[in-house]
Amino acid sequence: MHGLHLTADLHDCRCGTHWLVDAQAVGAACAKAVEAAGLQAVGKLFHTFPATPLGPGGVTATVLLAESHLCVHTWPEQRGVTLDVYVCNFGADHSAKARAVMEALEALFVPGHAERHALRRGAIEKAEAA
Repeated sequence: MHGLHLTADLHDCRCGTHWLVDAQAVGAACAKAVEAAGLQAVGKLFHTFPATPLGPGGVTATVLLAESHLCVHTWPEQRGVTLDVYVCNFGADHSAKARAVMEALEALFVPGHAERHALRRGAIEKAEAA
């Protein structure tokens, strides 16, 4: 479970509206970013939520990775997006690949403001020499 978990909350996204409401387009962009970064997709699920009185429904795009997962959620009525990329670094360090996916997706949504977080998960403690 040793790995890197990256999240970003994107606000005031200035992308075309279709990037906030078209699950297939967002999913295709996710798959492209995963492939370009050198990660391995093993499953995909793209879902569009129904419209509300506030406007069109958002989308969720999830790509299951051999290395862990990528998930995007959109809120078109707020022009907001959350990004979540988690990679396990057990067999190899995939941290740079995770960062490349995040950068590609953040560029797609053109946020006016972004809150980014990185969390090292499952750190392996090295035993001290006796």
